[in-house]
Amino acid sequence: MITRCDHLGIQVGDIERSIGFYRDALGFDLIARFQKSEPYLQRLVGYPGVELDIAVLRIPGSPVELEILEYRNVARAPVDPATANPGTAHICLFVSDFHALHRRLRARGTRFVSDVQVSTAGPVAGRRLVYLLDPDGIRVELVEN
Repeated sequence: MITRCDHLGIQVGDIERSIGFYRDALGFDLIARFQKSEPYLQRLVGYPGVELDIAVLRIPGSPVELEILEYRNVARAPVDPATANPGTAHICLFVSDFHALHRRLRARGTRFVSDVQVSTAGPVAGRRLVYLLDPDGIRVELVEN
C-alpha cells in the first residue's frame, strides 16, 4: 500500500537553466545537488554508462520535492511535451499572490500557453489560472489560492 509521495522527477536538457527557473522564477529552495553513476542506478534507469546530474528542490508549501535530472553520456532527444500528448505531465502550484507572480514571470520572459483564464467549473471555479512553460516546455499550472 502506498504511504506517501516523496518527490516528482523531471528530465531536463540543461540542469543549470532549470535550477535557475524553478529556484529564481518560482521560488523553490535548492536543497541538494549531486551526481550519480553507480552500476545499480544505471541498471535501474535502463542506461548503462549514464551519469545523472541531480538537483532536488523543495516545493514551497509542500512536503513533496521536485527532482531535476540531466542524463549524461547517453543519447538524448527532446520530446514534444505538449499537454495533449500521452506520456507528458504538468505540475500544478497554488499561488497566494497570483497577479504579482504572473507579472514577474512575464517580465522575465517566461513563455505562457495562454492569457490568464478564470475557471468556470470544478474545484477551482472562480479562480484565475494559467499554464506556463519551463525551459524544456514542461507545463506548470499556476492557480490563484
